[in-house]
Amino acid sequence: MKQFFPSIFVMTTLLIAPGCLSNTKSPKSEVSPSMMMNHDGNSMNEHEGHSMENMHHTNNSQITTKVKLTAPQKLAPNQPINLVIDIQDSTGNPVNKFEIFQEKLMHLIVVSDDLRFFDHIHPEYKEKGRFEVTANFPESGNYTLFSDYKPTGNKEIVSLMNITIPGTIPLPKNLEKFTKTKIISDTKVNLNISTPKIKAGQEIKLTFDLKDQKNQPIKDLQPYLGKKGHLVIIKSSSPLTASDYIHAHALENSIDGKIEFYTKLPKQGTYKMWVQFNRNGQVKTADFWVNVE
Repeated sequence: MKQFFPSIFVMTTLLIAPGCLSNTKSPKSEVSPSMMMNHDGNSMNEHEGHSMENMHHTNNSQITTKVKLTAPQKLAPNQPINLVIDIQDSTGNPVNKFEIFQEKLMHLIVVSDDLRFFDHIHPEYKEKGRFEVTANFPESGNYTLFSDYKPTGNKEIVSLMNITIPGTIPLPKNLEKFTKTKIISDTKVNLNISTPKIKAGQEIKLTFDLKDQKNQPIKDLQPYLGKKGHLVIIKSSSPLTASDYIHAHALENSIDGKIEFYTKLPKQGTYKMWVQFNRNGQVKTADFWVNVE
């Protein structure tokens, strides 16, 4: 059994969107208030994060939450780090009940702020609003954690948390090419976009064509989190905010070898997307950059 002995509070940015709200902090912590729909967060130096607006929903049950991230005092790159995430309501009481969505109570997306590193992990619920997870940060530098969860009777809430891993920060590497093809071990992934140019706010269809080493469509995909695939998209921004996070759901009836998504990229700029799928019992991740006009 893993033991968690956290000692540094990291407050987070809480933001609420058409299914998302977020609050967060990091060693000595930054907290961003939340906004409805647009996910824009502003940071302030405090020990607790809070959300500024309530999200109203047809049954008027949408709650305002705040999130506290706790990490060990000593942080180092490329080693397991135990994290504790406490979900509280606006009065500081634990939010006790959560709904499962895509087979989990919480999805935690961890990215380096330059978007070179990505991880998708699932904290374990320990009751009384507390989740625990072990994460690994490969290099020194700044990281953003997007925590996606669903209090019972509410829409999804996304909390944005920041953490800094001390040490010498590596020099930035050249921006990856805007390639539409990636080879992940024994699988070739081609990205096809329904329009030649992506316009901000326009609905688009993203199709990922998966082929085997013989260049034939993949027929042995297995469900991942209950779907054919999972897609996370994050806008390249400084600092990252909850409004930069997009979680798209795969279409149910795509033909063999294709994983399809409908989504909108709300603002002009550069976005990175990570598509994940399960083949032969292994979750594979292919990443792509796109530009939005």
